[in-house]
Amino acid sequence: MAEEQAESRRVVVETPNTRREVVHSEATRYPERNGISGTALAAIVVGVIALAAVIILFALNRQDTTNDNLAQQQPPTTIVQQPAQQPPVVVQQPAPVIINGQPAPSSGGTTTSSGPDDSTIQAAIDKKLTNVPAFSSLGIIAIVINGKVTLTGTVKTQSLKSQIERAVRNVKGVKAVDNQIMVG
Repeated sequence: MAEEQAESRRVVVETPNTRREVVHSEATRYPERNGISGTALAAIVVGVIALAAVIILFALNRQDTTNDNLAQQQPPTTIVQQPAQQPPVVVQQPAPVIINGQPAPSSGGTTTSSGPDDSTIQAAIDKKLTNVPAFSSLGIIAIVINGKVTLTGTVKTQSLKSQIERAVRNVKGVKAVDNQIMVG
């Protein structure tokens, strides 16, 4: 209930004909004080905000720790798809016919190899593609058949495609280059 405080005063009023006494009373009501004061309410609000900030910071810190643990466990595996490598075509020639200790003349002319064979060229190209840092991570495949080199794979720029072709053309024994490298 509200508190009430009464105050009364007696005032004497004199007029030319009479004299009288007037009682003047005044009541003042004060509201009950059974709620929370403004200061206490402000302190509670500040405390709740501080607690919420601590909880949020804790949650964010815990999430960063979880991400760090995942990063330390194992790096992501990158899968690079490469075009299927075509096996080299092997052409077998018939054995020469020897009559009376001398080889028979061949009907198709002579096929003498003045340069390195395909396996030597293949090894030199593979070495060049793996030793040049700009080429080694690209996964370019080179196939050598009778001195002709077929290049397959994917690169990011036309200039890189041209650099690889030039490098392969400069390998000793390469007669021609079929550059099927895709730019993408």
